Amino acid sequence: MSALPRRGLASLLFCALLALTLSGGARAEEAMDSRFRAAEDGQFDISGFIDQAYGFVPLVVPITEPAVGIGAVGAAVFIDKPATADTRAGFGRPNITAVGALGTENGTRGAFVADVRHWLDDRLKTVAVVMKSSVNLDFYGLGRVPELQDSPLAYTLGIELAMLQARYRLGQSPWWLGLGYTRANADVSFDAPAGTPGLPDFSKNSKIGGLLPVLSYDSRNSPFTPTAGSLLELGLGAFNKSLGSDSDFKRYSLTGIHYVPLSQSWNLGVLGSASALQGDAPFYMYPFVMMRGVPAMRYQGEQVAQLEAELRWQFWQRYSLVIFGGGGAARLDTGRAESKREVLAGGLGIRYELARKYGLHMGLDIARGPDGNAFYINFGSAWMRP
Repeated sequence: MSALPRRGLASLLFCALLALTLSGGARAEEAMDSRFRAAEDGQFDISGFIDQAYGFVPLVVPITEPAVGIGAVGAAVFIDKPATADTRAGFGRPNITAVGALGTENGTRGAFVADVRHWLDDRLKTVAVVMKSSVNLDFYGLGRVPELQDSPLAYTLGIELAMLQARYRLGQSPWWLGLGYTRANADVSFDAPAGTPGLPDFSKNSKIGGLLPVLSYDSRNSPFTPTAGSLLELGLGAFNKSLGSDSDFKRYSLTGIHYVPLSQSWNLGVLGSASALQGDAPFYMYPFVMMRGVPAMRYQGEQVAQLEAELRWQFWQRYSLVIFGGGGAARLDTGRAESKREVLAGGLGIRYELARKYGLHMGLDIARGPDGNAFYINFGSAWMRP
């Protein structure tokens, strides 16, 4: 669920454009110059389209996550211009609502409603998600489990989830303070008999409920493909029985992203994050290394940290090349000994500047990690947070 919102919002804008350009006949062709081409260079650009208000548009967004295979998200998206005209870095974000379904080649299925909205002259931001999914994954163990590294256990995770979060801007600063609540019902089934080596303790049916306080700082000059500014986010998930959870545990997370314009053509981005879990959590709630070239939930532990850098070169007109790489580690204290797994991954990519006014690029990344090659279709940054 976490990977979809980060890339999905910018993807909605691009796919909405494709749907509109394929319909409307002569009128769409006549409007192309004003809505879909930039006046300064005559190139294909959707800034004019984003500036206008529309109803809903059908779209298809590719899924290329190695953990679930190739697939797609089909959705209807509603895009609204923000009421504020403030375009300072960290202000004037768009409102986006999406209703859709997803499926992949390994049998993963799901449906969702997601909404990101700004209120009170951009002082209040709300995020709401409702989702039902059945995800087919492989379990490689918590920490280092040698017998599962080459022969993971297949399992299905069924989730019915609802989440609501509100963030309030502190004065006219880039700082936000927020609080949310999430509730989920989970069904877990392993394709392995009881007593199989490495099989975790799990409940076939469980409930999760918890509060989500967060403190964040956002000075990025775009939520899509930033070239300057920073995002810092400190979050806590407090789950216990009084909040609707079957077990008591806490999750801590700290994420920092910084973008540096090295010159007119070169930009550097650096992401660092750390997560920790404390208490009696279900195995699927453990943090994991999440970066290009590493399948989701492949490297899980009680403590997880990662560092990734990306260098982008705008080499010709709206086209740019990207080189990226980094590493992560997952640690687990079993009570008998410490278990730690480390991973390195990197790759190359290409981008096209799709909406110059909004700082939105799209493109393709090819990454290599210890489990082989993977490719990703990106609309906006690979680290996109709306």
